[in-house]
Amino acid sequence: MTKPTNKSNMSLEALELVAERFKALSEPIRLRILQELHEGEMSVSEITQKIESSQPNVSKHLKLLQDAGLLARRQEANTVYYSISDKVIFDICEIVCNSLREKFSAKADALGFKLK
Repeated sequence: MTKPTNKSNMSLEALELVAERFKALSEPIRLRILQELHEGEMSVSEITQKIESSQPNVSKHLKLLQDAGLLARRQEANTVYYSISDKVIFDICEIVCNSLREKFSAKADALGFKLK
């Protein structure tokens, strides 16, 4: 993983790009799409089936993720396939999940509960 950028040195344009990346991660359905694509490339119809949503809805979210630079798209005949183009996204998700795990574990300990 790369060293975090010093936020005080970031231009307004850079901050806007960072905000757009986080905005792309702000919907649970987009996180589900990324989770499904973690194993490899999938067609739009496969993604639609896996996350149990409509094709127009999935396509809208795929476009947003692609525009944010997280997904790559390729077309083969009439089928469109998506894959992860920036695998660092999983590092970000892992950092957030570990932070939440620690937070909830500390709360559970304070309440006398044991978490798995």
